[in-house]
Amino acid sequence: MCDAAALRISWTVRAEPAGSRDAGALLREYYTEVADRYFALHEGRRSTPQEIEEGLAEYPSADLAPPYGVLLVARVGGVVAGCAGVRLLDARTAELKQMFVRASLRGRGGAGRLLTAAESAAARLGAERIRLDTRRDLVEAVALYRRHGFAEIEPYHDDPYAEVFFEKRLAGAPRSAEPADRRPRPAESVNRRPSPR
Repeated sequence: MCDAAALRISWTVRAEPAGSRDAGALLREYYTEVADRYFALHEGRRSTPQEIEEGLAEYPSADLAPPYGVLLVARVGGVVAGCAGVRLLDARTAELKQMFVRASLRGRGGAGRLLTAAESAAARLGAERIRLDTRRDLVEAVALYRRHGFAEIEPYHDDPYAEVFFEKRLAGAPRSAEPADRRPRPAESVNRRPSPR
């Protein structure tokens, strides 16, 4: 397939339950890739199946669900291609989680589509800004976020695997706080155990 034809491929992005078969497979692939890259860099090896299972258990995706979150799944030509999670940290701040595009489908515009959809989802949840953390060795992710207008900020949690923190103000987002009874509970994973993401 030529490059021009690849760029015309139709991407769709829709919310799906984190427990669906497709979402579960994407989340496992995401975690495996970031864990493998971490262990390759720091220990010269790949992750073990046991480490992947432990990591998935320590970092569940159940909070990527209404009313305070969402998991978006991207497809290209009907093929499951990637995912991005959004959850509220507080009434005005959303967090981007598990941003992932399958390696065979990268470079075709899917990451940008997912990121735009995630920003829209965060705004629909009432957020004024969206934050995220990543590692410095995930250079493609760091470049993507910078390219899409995210600015580096001070750390907003103390997970030792998070090395770079970003934030972006959401266009068209509400600027006033919701009443206290409409505010979400803080995301439980802000003080979670470490994971090589």
